[in-house]
Amino acid sequence: MKTIKLKYLYCAVALAALGGSCSEDFVTIDPKGKFDTSTYFSNEQQCYSALIGVYDPLRKNTGGFENLVAMLNAGSDDFYAGGGSATDGNGIQNFSTHSLSSISIPGSYWNDHYQGVSRANILLEKLPAASMDNTVRARFAAEAKALRALYYFNLVRLFKNIPLVLVPLNTQTIYDPEQVKPEVVYAQIEKDLLEAIPSLPNTVDAKTESGRLNKGAAQAILGKVYLFEGKNSDAATVLAQVNGTPGQTNQYGNKLLPAFSDLWVTSNKFNAESLLEVSHSSAGNTDWTFWGQGKDEGNSLNQMVGPRGYSRPKDSDAPDLPSGWAFNVATQKLYDAMAGDPRLDATILNIKALKAAGKADYIPAYQDTGLFLNKYLPRQSDVRTGGGNQELNYKQNSYIIRLADTYLMEAEALGSGARAQALLDAVRARVGLASVPVTLAAIKKERRMELAGEGHRFFDLVRWGDAAAALSDRGFDAGTDEIFPIPYTELNGTKLKQNPNYQ
Repeated sequence: MKTIKLKYLYCAVALAALGGSCSEDFVTIDPKGKFDTSTYFSNEQQCYSALIGVYDPLRKNTGGFENLVAMLNAGSDDFYAGGGSATDGNGIQNFSTHSLSSISIPGSYWNDHYQGVSRANILLEKLPAASMDNTVRARFAAEAKALRALYYFNLVRLFKNIPLVLVPLNTQTIYDPEQVKPEVVYAQIEKDLLEAIPSLPNTVDAKTESGRLNKGAAQAILGKVYLFEGKNSDAATVLAQVNGTPGQTNQYGNKLLPAFSDLWVTSNKFNAESLLEVSHSSAGNTDWTFWGQGKDEGNSLNQMVGPRGYSRPKDSDAPDLPSGWAFNVATQKLYDAMAGDPRLDATILNIKALKAAGKADYIPAYQDTGLFLNKYLPRQSDVRTGGGNQELNYKQNSYIIRLADTYLMEAEALGSGARAQALLDAVRARVGLASVPVTLAAIKKERRMELAGEGHRFFDLVRWGDAAAALSDRGFDAGTDEIFPIPYTELNGTKLKQNPNYQ
């Protein structure tokens, strides 16, 4: 337990973090010699290196076995955990059946986010004394605050009762933090984002800064935060700044892509619809010796959701896929719900049907439905041919927030009216669907169809109060399973208390 805490509190901007890259376009820094936080942050280049370290935990979204998207999908009504067996990854299996405990919850969901918080805290403390242009300093501080806000937003949604740490801790204060009320955390999240937005640029340089936050990304996060707090009027106001005129290009250059399927083309990174995405690369040559330790840059979700033992005849028109681990197989409920929806094929690949037609074969794994998450299926054309392990070096980026998401969030915040109708219509028109009257039920359905498999569904169900009904066949216990238990290692020897109804 002490080792874990020392790692995220003291090694916040350690050599490994500084040596990684948040984006293929971000500069990769390889620091030499001993790392010393008391002297390192002396100039712009060093602070920039540290800023990259603050961005790195964003890869928690789809990087490593314990990534957010795979975990959150598994706990929803749209996907099972899948994998090789009922014990293949206890954390994801237990969340899928809503039987998590303080022992089975992977500690990384707590530690990785607090590592990001700690890196932001250190950078924010050191920035004022660094020798650099004040405009650049203000931008770095804004990015650090916005990222800290995002990490806390994930933490408060995952665990609810968490400590709020805003300064670097030391050996005297490491065990002092106590939990605060969720509304205190949300107030700080709002404060960080509201302070960050004015100092962020409207756009970033596509050649050298892809992956960095701009105003629109921070506003999108803030709008989502407001929506989760039930501050619908505030959410609608800020999201309107992001969305602009429905169906048109917004003030930051964002627009819905004409083809839904183009969102999932591996080479289509940082496209016009993307507001905030996680960058993955095969250039890190990730191997098993450091996979999942924060230094790997591949998209692990790609490998996880692929079918096991996949093959196809030479003359088959079935997709050319490498084999995977068969996690996050889609439920029949989701497949049936999407029947007739133009987004179905881009979302789910029915390999069971391909096998029945003699076009492909695979080895059915645990909880097999034959329905695989096509948005993130690995493609043979994307297999790494250089260094590192093939399974760990897929390079498809993943979205944290995209414009269709913010359209539907604003429509939900508005609830009714001409603008809410236009926002809903724009999402549907993109895939050739006719207008339907805007209602909360219609927006809920559209979010499910549009965002399936992207890790949003579980939080949506909880926010709407629909989780108990939707997950009744998964063992969901209302009043308990809306949040994770706090890992046992974080309780032992600290002032933290376990969440209600967990041991």
